[in-house]
Amino acid sequence: MTSTTTSTLDFGDQTALAGGLSQFALALKGSAILKIAAEVRAMIASGQPVCNLTVGDFSPKEFPIPGALRDGIKRALDRGETNYPPSDGVPALRKAVSDYVEREQGVRYPIESVMVASGGRPIVFAAYRVLVDPGDEVLYPVPSWNNDYYTAMMGGKPVEVQCRREHGFQPTLEQLLPHLGSARLLCLCTPGNPTGTMLAPETLRSIMEAVVAENETRKAAGERLLYVLFDQMYGSLAFPPAEHANPLALVPESAPYVVALDGISKAFAATGLRVGWALCPPAIARSMKDFLGHVGTWAPRPEQVATAEFLSDPAALAAFREGFFEGVQARLDALYQGFQALRKDGYPVDCIDPQGAIYLSLQLDLVGRSIGERSITSNDQIRLELLEKAGLAVVPFQAFGLAGETGWFRMSVGAVSPQDIHDAFPRVRRLLDQVR
Repeated sequence: MTSTTTSTLDFGDQTALAGGLSQFALALKGSAILKIAAEVRAMIASGQPVCNLTVGDFSPKEFPIPGALRDGIKRALDRGETNYPPSDGVPALRKAVSDYVEREQGVRYPIESVMVASGGRPIVFAAYRVLVDPGDEVLYPVPSWNNDYYTAMMGGKPVEVQCRREHGFQPTLEQLLPHLGSARLLCLCTPGNPTGTMLAPETLRSIMEAVVAENETRKAAGERLLYVLFDQMYGSLAFPPAEHANPLALVPESAPYVVALDGISKAFAATGLRVGWALCPPAIARSMKDFLGHVGTWAPRPEQVATAEFLSDPAALAAFREGFFEGVQARLDALYQGFQALRKDGYPVDCIDPQGAIYLSLQLDLVGRSIGERSITSNDQIRLELLEKAGLAVVPFQAFGLAGETGWFRMSVGAVSPQDIHDAFPRVRRLLDQVR
C-alpha cells in the first residue's frame, strides 16, 4: 500500500494570472443580478426575514413543475434515454415544438426551423455569435435583460433606446426607426424582463413592417440584412386583456429575418430542466446548431423526450396552467395593490400594472431625500435600505442597462409565497415612514 501526503496547491499570483487571459475574458463582466442574489442568500442564511424578489427563478415549493412532465422524465430515464441527443434536438421534440407553436400562436414553422438547446441563454449567445460581427450595431431597448453583456462579448456597438414609463418601458417604432438603417440586430422581449409589460400587437406589427421595408432596401443595394432577436420566453404568461403575438403571425413577410426563442423554463416553472428552443430560418438554425454543437449546450435527453410528450398533450398543458397562472398573477396583483395602497396614502412610490411574465416594475422616488439620518443619492442605497431595514430584496433597473438614479426596480415573484409578500408590506411602510 502506497501512502500519500496531501499538500496545499500554490496557484501563484492570481492578479498576474488574470492579466494574461484573452481579451475576450478580460472584457467579461459578471452579472449584477447574480451578485445581488448572492447577498440576499447570505442574509436569508443568517435567519433574517426576507421577501426575495430578485432572481427570475421559481421555487419548487411555490411552483412545482408539471406532474406530467416530471413523470415523463422518470419514464425516459427508466427506458435508458441517457445518451447524447442530436445537436439540434431530438426529432420528436422539434416536431412537438412546431405543433405547439402552431396551436398557441398561429404560426407553422418547419422542423428545419426548430433548434433545441439547454435553455434560452445558449440560444441568445448563439444568435449573437452567428449574426453579429465586431463593430456591428446592436439595437435594443433599456431596461432589458443582458443585451449589453452579449453585445460587449461580440465586440458589437451598442445602440440603446432609453424607454419610458408611459410606454411601460417598451420601445416604440418612433424610437427605433432612426436606428434601423444602420443596425445589424434588433432585440425585442415581450412580455418584458425586467418590466413585466408587453409590446402591444399593433406596435409590434409596425416595428416588423419597418424591418421588412428596411431589408427590401438593403437587398436592392446588396447590403447585409437586419435581423430581429425576439425573446418570447414569457410569451405564455400574458394576463388578459394583454395579448402576446408572434411577429410572424402579424407580418409573415418578416419570416426570413426573425430568430425567436422560447422554452419550458418560465412557461412551466422548469428553470432547472434546461430545455429551450430557437425558431428561425433554416440556414440560421443550421449555423447555430454547428456553433452550439462545439460548445455542447444540449438539453438533457430525458428532459427533451419528456418535453415532447408534454407539449403534445393539450389537456395536461391546460391542467397545469390553470393553477400556475393563478398563482403568478395573484402574487403580482398583491405586490401591485400593496404599493398602490402606499401611493394612495402619499408615500413616494409608483408601479406599473403587470401585463405578463413574473415581474413588476416599482419606483421608489427617494433619491435626494433622507431615510432617518442617511441621505439617499443612488438606487443602490435604496436597494440596501430596503434589504437591511425592510427585508425586501429587489434589483435596480440599472442592472438592466437603464441609466440614471431613477428609483426604478424589478421585483420577481417566482420564489415567494403570498404570505411573504403580505408580511413585507408593514416593514416597507415602517421604512418609508422614516423618509424625509
